[in-house]
Amino acid sequence: MDQAKRLLCTHDLWNPFNTTFVQTCGMLLVSQIFHVILKPFGQPGPVAQILAGLVLGPSLLCKIDRIRQIFIQPAFEDYSFLLLFVFRILFMFTIGLEADLPYICRNFQRIGVIAAWNVAVCAAFGAAASFFVINVLKVTAHRLAFANVIMIIVASVASPVVVRLLAELKFDTAEPGRLAICAALFMELFCITWYSTYLAFSSGKMFGFALVCIVGTGIVAYANRYLANWCNKRRRHMKFVPSTEMSGILLLVILLSFMIEKLGFNSMISCFLVGVAFPKEGKTTRTLLHRLTYAVNNFILPIYFGFNGFRFDVNYLINVRNCIVVALLILLSMGGKIIGTLCACHYLNIPRNEAVVLAFILNLKGHGELLVIEAFSRSDTWWDDNTHKLVIIIVVINTLIAGPVVSFILKRDRKYFAHKLTFLEFLDPENELRFLACVYESRHITSKLGLIATMTGSQRSPTVTYLIHLVELQKRHRRKKKLMYHELQDGDQFSDDDEYGGNDIIEINDAVDAFTTDSKILVHQSKAVSWFPKVYEDVCSSAEDLRVSIVFLTFHKHQRLDGKLENDKDGVRIVNQKVMRHAPCSVGIFVDRGLTGFQLPSPELVQNVAMLFFGGPDDREALACCKRIATHPYVNLTIIRFQSEGQPKNQQVHDRNGEEEEQHISISSYEVDMAIDNVFMEDFCNRYVTSGKVKYMEKKTENGEQTVEILKEIGEMYSLFIVGKGGRGNSPMTTGMSDWEECPELGAVGDILASAELNLGASILVIQQHRNATEGHEDNEHPVLDDDD
Repeated sequence: MDQAKRLLCTHDLWNPFNTTFVQTCGMLLVSQIFHVILKPFGQPGPVAQILAGLVLGPSLLCKIDRIRQIFIQPAFEDYSFLLLFVFRILFMFTIGLEADLPYICRNFQRIGVIAAWNVAVCAAFGAAASFFVINVLKVTAHRLAFANVIMIIVASVASPVVVRLLAELKFDTAEPGRLAICAALFMELFCITWYSTYLAFSSGKMFGFALVCIVGTGIVAYANRYLANWCNKRRRHMKFVPSTEMSGILLLVILLSFMIEKLGFNSMISCFLVGVAFPKEGKTTRTLLHRLTYAVNNFILPIYFGFNGFRFDVNYLINVRNCIVVALLILLSMGGKIIGTLCACHYLNIPRNEAVVLAFILNLKGHGELLVIEAFSRSDTWWDDNTHKLVIIIVVINTLIAGPVVSFILKRDRKYFAHKLTFLEFLDPENELRFLACVYESRHITSKLGLIATMTGSQRSPTVTYLIHLVELQKRHRRKKKLMYHELQDGDQFSDDDEYGGNDIIEINDAVDAFTTDSKILVHQSKAVSWFPKVYEDVCSSAEDLRVSIVFLTFHKHQRLDGKLENDKDGVRIVNQKVMRHAPCSVGIFVDRGLTGFQLPSPELVQNVAMLFFGGPDDREALACCKRIATHPYVNLTIIRFQSEGQPKNQQVHDRNGEEEEQHISISSYEVDMAIDNVFMEDFCNRYVTSGKVKYMEKKTENGEQTVEILKEIGEMYSLFIVGKGGRGNSPMTTGMSDWEECPELGAVGDILASAELNLGASILVIQQHRNATEGHEDNEHPVLDDDD
């Protein structure tokens, strides 16, 4: 590359390097100040970072001669170009590594329609405006190429800006946010491909270079897959892959990018595709994501956005012609995105509120269009500095307008865009299920992976699985309110200290890697380090940010070799109870029975599962959970419905005050609940029982004592019992069972199943529906053992 050659031949390498270092430090410092000021107003980080660059650049501080001499050295452009070039490689590779391919495949048509409408409308607007812009700027040569640039500028969207902005706003896990990210990727890749195709067909030589770039990308992608698998096998008993091996993988990507840029093409697509082709499981991927994500989010992207703002020069807006061009292209870009998105969303039946947000998200700029104009400025003499600066101004103003607008709309319509699928009862089995599983130690991981495999059901039931490792923060480190991954490093390696997970991390990672390799089910891992009274906050905030529908917790007891249950760490029970009270979604507690209980389903180990249905919201939630389990090929599911022999309407209902009016209200509520139960069960039977996927039986019982006898009879027939926590009102089928409760968080039936009296070998899954999911269920609370809320 020409910039590298000039830097190597310069007589003073050190001073421009110092200048670049001072600039980056200044941008990070000023951006943090802006972020602190703007965060209360809901403004995301990229806006603050662009403003920081704008303040430090020629528009403000660099107008002072002394500061300008320090900040802008003769070789500054070359240093900044190389720095941003390496940054682009890393964050595009990271975006490819994090790409949600299953989601893209399922929603390919929707994403394609949105991207196509936007590109078509914006390209048409850009083509129409190019004649006017060419005359205003008095472009005399290469008018066709200039018109192509105008169309790309109007149609493009910066996927890194979109990803970072939505992550800051915690909107990247919402359906509109995921749709926007994928559409932005499609649009940006199309614009770069458009530019690359124009170059490839400009001459026979460039067409040959294009083929070389394609072959080189394929070779590097294959080589990286081989290296990743080799590193996974070589470092089998380590938490992470060493930095030397990780650097070797990244070096291949950087060398490929240098080669592509040297041949005259843009390397962004190649970096992204190499990341997409990289294996999604194993220690190598985990290490790359772990180290790159922190660097990209906290260092690379802030500096990249800051340099975009730094290149903004307000002096070019003094000219009236320049102002007209800037205003016209900004209006056309926004208008094209709004019209294109509204048309696409109308065709796809997407609500107008979401369409407006999508339109402004897709108007964020600052990446692809800058790559195109930089390529033209390096390769063509007709591209002048004035046009280059005007495009940068358009990019910066577009982002500074679109970013705050998106933030304002999401803040104003917070309730509309809030996560609504907080329970399973009304979730269609063919829709995506997102759930979070929690583990404390390595002995919990086997049963959780079995539960994850069972919940995924068939391939027609899409799921997104998250696994969080909850680690207790030791007393001497409690003064650290928040522990980041980078703080666990010890030299070149990550700390193996037991207080931060120790060997449990290795065993959990190995189990997840083996599970992912065998089942092809991707598990997104994370870790939360906190002291136990605050662990529930990490679980609840993770559930809210990830927008999951159910959280699976670990019971506070584990089974010993003699079959008896023994308490785990102090505080696990309190965490479970607090999560059940404060969780923003449904909650399940899994009681693991080890080898005698539920195992990972396989052709050699078919699991027999029973769902005990007594009635009420929690039992309906448990039955909804069984809709996923019913489609698993290696699970035999049986629904056992308990029914009272007496008449529910004749049941005497007593309240605290014994008032007759409240008795009638309770009876009416009970009958309504029973009617809902009947409809829900009938729908389940029509879908699964009549087709033979699920067995169904009924058990008649008069009181809790008979119910316990029935549980004893069927106790050894199944490896897993699924039951709702409660919400059955004053059902006669469980009368008296609560008198024996040892663990109220399991409910009356769950507590009996887990008790030493029955001494079952089966595992137990107790499910509580989100308290605000159904009317009247929000008062169904349970006691908590401590008062520290």
